[in-house]
Amino acid sequence: MRRAGTVALQDGGAALPRGFWVAARVWLEKPQVANRRLCGAAIEAEGTVALGEEASPPLGGGGQAELGRLWREVLGQLPAGHGALPPPLTPWGRRAELRAVLRTLLPRARPRGPPAKELAVQDVYSGTVTFLPLEEISEGKYQIKKGNIYQIQLTHIKDEEWSVSIVAPFPEDWFTDGVTYPTLTWLGNELLSKLAKWSVEQKPSQFKSTLSLISVAKYSTVYQDLKEKYREMVKVWPEVTDPEKFVYEDVAIATYLVILWEEERKEKGLTKKQSFVDLGCGNGLLVHILNNEGHSGRGIDVRRRKIWDMYGPETHLEESTIMPGDSHLFPDTDWLIGNHSDELTPWIPVIAARSSYSCCYFVLPCCFFDFHGKYSRRQSKKTQYREYLDFVSQVGFVCGFHVEEDCLRIPSTKRVCLIGKKRTYPPTEWTVIDKQITQYINNCQTYAVVKCDKRVGYNYKDHSDGVCKEAGSELPENEADTAGTVWMPGFQPREKVEQIRNCASLPRDFVDDVVLKVANLLLSATPQVSCSNMDGGNMNSWNQGESLPLKEVAEHLSEETLKRLKSECGGLQTLLKNNHQVFEVLNGRVHIRDWRKEKPSRKIKPEVKRHLSAEAFKTRLCWFFIHHPDGCSLPSESCPYAHGTEELRQSQIIKKKKHIQ
Repeated sequence: MRRAGTVALQDGGAALPRGFWVAARVWLEKPQVANRRLCGAAIEAEGTVALGEEASPPLGGGGQAELGRLWREVLGQLPAGHGALPPPLTPWGRRAELRAVLRTLLPRARPRGPPAKELAVQDVYSGTVTFLPLEEISEGKYQIKKGNIYQIQLTHIKDEEWSVSIVAPFPEDWFTDGVTYPTLTWLGNELLSKLAKWSVEQKPSQFKSTLSLISVAKYSTVYQDLKEKYREMVKVWPEVTDPEKFVYEDVAIATYLVILWEEERKEKGLTKKQSFVDLGCGNGLLVHILNNEGHSGRGIDVRRRKIWDMYGPETHLEESTIMPGDSHLFPDTDWLIGNHSDELTPWIPVIAARSSYSCCYFVLPCCFFDFHGKYSRRQSKKTQYREYLDFVSQVGFVCGFHVEEDCLRIPSTKRVCLIGKKRTYPPTEWTVIDKQITQYINNCQTYAVVKCDKRVGYNYKDHSDGVCKEAGSELPENEADTAGTVWMPGFQPREKVEQIRNCASLPRDFVDDVVLKVANLLLSATPQVSCSNMDGGNMNSWNQGESLPLKEVAEHLSEETLKRLKSECGGLQTLLKNNHQVFEVLNGRVHIRDWRKEKPSRKIKPEVKRHLSAEAFKTRLCWFFIHHPDGCSLPSESCPYAHGTEELRQSQIIKKKKHIQ
């Protein structure tokens, strides 16, 4: 026997034992939050079971009948005899009400063999969850993988003292593949620490579970297919944005929509794939994937991107400014998409509602905008993100949609999507809804605080005389006439030419002066212990200077300098980060960068970026060689910057640009 681990718990908030069962449920339903190599788990069946001859669960159709048959088979295979667990596992109580859950573990990567199944048995009376891994020996026939049986145990010691343990009866036979079967050490360290944390954590989540509206098993399969199909995009990505983040994020969003739309076709008995318009489509990759997967549609954005030329004629992208109004309706489109659509986000439910009764929408809110500009916070008790999601949801309710919320599995902190695909009103009531929408938009424009309550399944009949009556009055007739063409004359779309406000447009001599002042400030402060540099066999001390808080650095610069920097968005911090050859900014503190400590990136850069890095080598002078009292910490052959003008290479990038001009 091996006890993989035990964690002591102090429960001052009376969270236990209930919190333990919540934690166990998380591991059952969402194992990917602990084991990052999993995509999730599919719950095939669950139900109450018992021991003895009367053990079978009530027979029923589908999964319940399968669970009953499987339970009878499993009881006869247990190593200690019929219905008995091998020691030192806590035995099931003979009269206890056991609950069995059959789950399939879904790997993040494409599985090499048959899916791994487990039968988890919860015994509330003894405070245990026993995991019985199953191997398929023939079609529909399973046997217990005895070496990988383990049990999670909750023990009440005294008063507020508890413990959570993981025990495996046959550690010498434990099999691990690093994915569905992690090591016992991992179970005892990583999983156990998370179970302990979840057991006493009483803060409820503000968001839905990930992928709550679609099949996780289906998602896992489709995502692997699409990821394999479009992974080459990472290598040829021509934009300055991170290719891995954007490619795999759009693959994940496309996967979600493909499955969501497939389920919608089944519900409605449709055969033709849904059409779409992506408003504010950006790089257009989502449009490209959806077009390739058989969905007719197009993307519209105010600015053309370089990558658009790579997609080919089958991907339909348009460079155009969208002004919310009668000229930008899409009556023949099934779905409108707003993927990080910024100022268009709150307008998309409105455009969908006014396009046609059958038009649906999907939005993934990111930056916070209301109908006329930046969104102003209205409730201090919520996070800004949660408050904004509630605002966009409320817009959907006012527009007559049943708004559903889900959490996507994407590499982003803003991953909650809002979906409007069903209406709360019959088509004959559209005039009432349209009037309601117009009044709501007008009230949101006029007043900074909107006091409407968010209501799921918004009852338009109760509010048809005016939304947010206390917030304002109905739209005046003359304004209603104007709104017939453009719904909000003051709406500001994104600029066609993106304004550069990241300190890159500041004069070079001004930037150089600030860099030198800050560097001298750090070097003249009480230095940290200097590191030694082996250069040509000699041990030399190199001054790394002191690290100072950004606030203290700012106090040594003139008010005029700070004002000029502030007008460039990020201010001083942005300028210092831009000059990464000299500085490192971490956790609000500024350091002199020591290039000897720089570790080569393990990430494989796209071919385009690798090419640019090689072309940029020795095309700029080394700041340390010229300005640092000890010179550069690296020998010339190791430094990517030129040690003197004789080492300077002419930039091939500049040559190409000049040639193009």
